[in-house]
Amino acid sequence: MTGRLYLDWNATAPLRPEARAAMIAAMDVAGNPSSVHAEGRAARALVERARAQVAAAVGCKPAEVIFTSGATEAASVLARLPGRIEVDPTAHDCLWAHRREGERPGVRAWGHANNETGLIAEAPEGEGLLLLDIVQTVGKVPLSFAWTPADMAIVSAHKFGGPKGVGALIVRDGVDIPAGIVGGGQEMGRRAGTENVIGIAGMGAAAEAAARDLADGVWDQVASIRDILEAALDSAQSETIFVGKGSPRLPNTTCVVTPGWKGETQVMQMDLAGFAISAGSACSSGKVRPSRVLKAMGFDDVAAASAARVSIGPGVTEGEVVRFAEAWAAAAKRQKARAA
Repeated sequence: MTGRLYLDWNATAPLRPEARAAMIAAMDVAGNPSSVHAEGRAARALVERARAQVAAAVGCKPAEVIFTSGATEAASVLARLPGRIEVDPTAHDCLWAHRREGERPGVRAWGHANNETGLIAEAPEGEGLLLLDIVQTVGKVPLSFAWTPADMAIVSAHKFGGPKGVGALIVRDGVDIPAGIVGGGQEMGRRAGTENVIGIAGMGAAAEAAARDLADGVWDQVASIRDILEAALDSAQSETIFVGKGSPRLPNTTCVVTPGWKGETQVMQMDLAGFAISAGSACSSGKVRPSRVLKAMGFDDVAAASAARVSIGPGVTEGEVVRFAEAWAAAAKRQKARAA
């Protein structure tokens, strides 16, 4: 029997072996990273090593990395900053939730690579600070925070093969922000609470491995497999729309819209067939409604509710995506027959 195939890398990438090894090693470090004794200094060394690894992958200074529980917590900095919060209409919900009207310019919050469609876009010029969501960008396409006009950025470890529940807020040197959690001096006074040493160690190791894969051209190979997948899907179902095809986008992401075939139905049918895909952002899972992102792009309610996302990664083979395309095409044919 053929095993299951995981095609939901944009939700969570499989844990990298480098991250697993770093986390297991960190479990044996007993000290608190805020303690000054030898055991505490050993824990602090792990945190600072990971900070340097993340900084190298993101293209920023180590001192600009503030560890958090994930990108959603990192994005909550918007709630603590004054003025108008202007949010990219296709941004992730963790940014969209903070939009705020006001006469005084505050922050523009923009997504660099969209998690549903894979489309890559540059933030327009404007007033106030700029926060970039680079959660889907890190490790997949070249980007250096230092080269961007951004003042802040958000990152999540589990998107590039690190553990779930750890991420970072990147804050450009010289930009002042209020502390996200108070009650201690951790993370340079910007996020109180004992650091998640085990998770942070895994994040750092994953960031280093992800940067290495990117430099080695691994994601160019992924893009080739993605193109094979799309060709197979296209030949099987002519009514399907490939969102963003031909535009700059992530090398691993295919967003297909088949009007009238609900996204959540596609996810369930493919799950039963042995394939894990998504109908949108994992952070919005369970919400049966048209995609806000696709509606912002001009799709109507029917089309916006009929999207499925297939996101692959290194190691997914041509044979595997063809096998998925065949299963998806068979399900599409049955759906079309029922709708006739």
